[in-house]
Amino acid sequence: MPTATACTANCATTYSDACRASSTNWTNTASRPCADRGIFFESKIGDPMKKHPRILACAAAILALSATAACAKDDASSWPSKPVRLIVPFPAGGSTDVVARLIAERLGQKLGQQFVVDNRPGAAGNIGTDQVAKAAPDGYTLTLTTSGPLANNKYLYKSMPYDPAKDLTPIVLVGEIPLVVVSTDKTPAKNLKEFIALAKAAPGKYSIGNPGNGTIGHLAYELLRHNTKTDFLGVPYKGDTPAMTDLLGGSIQAIVAPITAFIPQIQGGKMNGLAVTSKKRFPGTPDVPTAIEQGFDVEASVWFAVAGPAGMPRPIVDKLNREINVVLNSPEGRAKLEQFGAVVGGGTPEQLDSLMKVESAKWKRIIEEANIRLD
Repeated sequence: MPTATACTANCATTYSDACRASSTNWTNTASRPCADRGIFFESKIGDPMKKHPRILACAAAILALSATAACAKDDASSWPSKPVRLIVPFPAGGSTDVVARLIAERLGQKLGQQFVVDNRPGAAGNIGTDQVAKAAPDGYTLTLTTSGPLANNKYLYKSMPYDPAKDLTPIVLVGEIPLVVVSTDKTPAKNLKEFIALAKAAPGKYSIGNPGNGTIGHLAYELLRHNTKTDFLGVPYKGDTPAMTDLLGGSIQAIVAPITAFIPQIQGGKMNGLAVTSKKRFPGTPDVPTAIEQGFDVEASVWFAVAGPAGMPRPIVDKLNREINVVLNSPEGRAKLEQFGAVVGGGTPEQLDSLMKVESAKWKRIIEEANIRLD
């Protein structure tokens, strides 16, 4: 059988001059994914292998795959060779931005290149995320964004500049912030089950506030109303603070919103946590039961993740996934996420991809049934 030999000359053509000059006939068996990897088969005159082109073709294919794998490995080992842009499609100072800066700092220290956080807010995160979707898939433009741009927004807007399922590469789930249903002592209900019973006994009397039209709090309210078959009055606000003011004043009977702003109120006894909308109880409010354990199929959270343009090389995706998991599971990473009421994420790109699909399907149904639009 012929032996595989590497030609040290620059064999950019099918047969290099150096190879022609040798006493051996050379055949380039690779598709040349790397110009400096001239791998050839040596075939002596009269070699029986010359009479079996299929064998030679198979050998060529094997070598081509080997060369391609070697190039892919090189891509991951040499990346990053310049600064990486990490787009956050929300204003500076928010929870997503703060977590992004921690991850960027730690990745820069570990990988030897600067990760630059670039805030590009607008259109509920669509503007910044679209810039990533349209970037070159070389690993130098990434985003740390939320469930809105990755799953919900495509149904809230009549037209979207990108399709998250087709135009983005999932890399890793960073964390999740559960939602909470809260009330005050003005409402004689100590949990969600009692609150639902009161509302069913007086249809249209009990109102629930949310942080604004199209927010995850609004969507969770519609999910709660739909899955419990209860006639609430939904009241959208412009953020958590005005909703809190009206709840404490007695104008509304409950709020459903991300738990972050309500942790001090619940811990201080000013508000009653009726239920959290996560699968498990939230560590910061361990006495508040989940909606699921009270018999209601209501699960909702704000989750945020790192993604890149579609078509990113898998070795780079795996490298990012591995290093970000290290950051998330570090004491500093956990503490930073818990500061904003988030539960640490992590996991594989495939797990994030599955989450995006499941969440997209769930909120599509709710958004269309409630006819929620942001444009």
